[in-house]
Amino acid sequence: MKIPVSLGAESYPVIVEPGILARAGEYMALDRRVLVVTDDGVPGEYTAAVAGACRQARVCTLRAGERSKSMENYGALLREMLALGMGRGDCVVAVGGGMAGDLAGFAAATYMRGVDFYNVPTTLLAQVDSSVGGKTAIDLDGVKNAVGAFYQPKAVLIDTETLRSLPRRQIAAGLAESVKIAMTSDAGLLADIESSGDLMGDLPDVIARSLALKAQVVEQDPTEKGLRRVLNFGHTLGHAIESYGGGELLHGECVALGMVPMCAPALRQRLKGILHKCGLAAEIDLPAERLRPYLIHDKKAQADTITVVEVEQPGTFRMEARTPEELLRRWEEART
Repeated sequence: MKIPVSLGAESYPVIVEPGILARAGEYMALDRRVLVVTDDGVPGEYTAAVAGACRQARVCTLRAGERSKSMENYGALLREMLALGMGRGDCVVAVGGGMAGDLAGFAAATYMRGVDFYNVPTTLLAQVDSSVGGKTAIDLDGVKNAVGAFYQPKAVLIDTETLRSLPRRQIAAGLAESVKIAMTSDAGLLADIESSGDLMGDLPDVIARSLALKAQVVEQDPTEKGLRRVLNFGHTLGHAIESYGGGELLHGECVALGMVPMCAPALRQRLKGILHKCGLAAEIDLPAERLRPYLIHDKKAQADTITVVEVEQPGTFRMEARTPEELLRRWEEART
């Protein structure tokens, strides 16, 4: 299946196909110097399939986890690119989850003012969310995605066979992003996730539908000036939880927790049931005060408010400017 992301000169395809990694060279222009960025949780054969299709490749393997999205690793990748003799005609390929994609994409965006970037997401979370839209970033002083750029890939390759190697926790974290976009934009997808008798078997359909929804949003608002903020549902509180936890919780787990306070009280129990079905916690013993410092530094904050996404009914949303205090009160209300 090919899902086009239509952005004029920056358009690119998202190709979803089992076994596509074995044919990586057919879909990416790799007859050049290539920096392949991965992490130590990714099976070696995935990276080898990409590196083997390159004329000249250097593989950089980082430690898995959010903490690797650092200024130090960003600098290390740039030095590797220099050492490889890469020029503006060469490229970077990320093979792994969101961390690898964010970091490698930012390095590609900034090395020699930009070289080609390809993304090969191997986690469900990255496949349904961060692989599309061109957001690249690193964390700074504990603040998630504090430094970054919008930089679209040349193509995204999604091999659904890679999901077989994922632990259940990673699958659950990815489903959180599908629930997120279904809550705001597709009540039918939400109902199908809720009623599924075989979520693992239904994953290819969930991935394709989630990607199609995100592509539609990104096409209308590529640099998050308006509509694209809908993709931040659950992320304001979720990012605060993630930053406070220092990487102990996965991104999708934090988004799941962050969605619950941002939907109508009458909808919360249904959402909690769906999250539990996906293998996600819907509650955590974390006092609001612990989140305050991270809300204050949220990159979406303007003056004394943060624009957040709220859901009254599945498939609908509204954007509201809320103060950190209002968000902290909602967090506490949802915990009771």
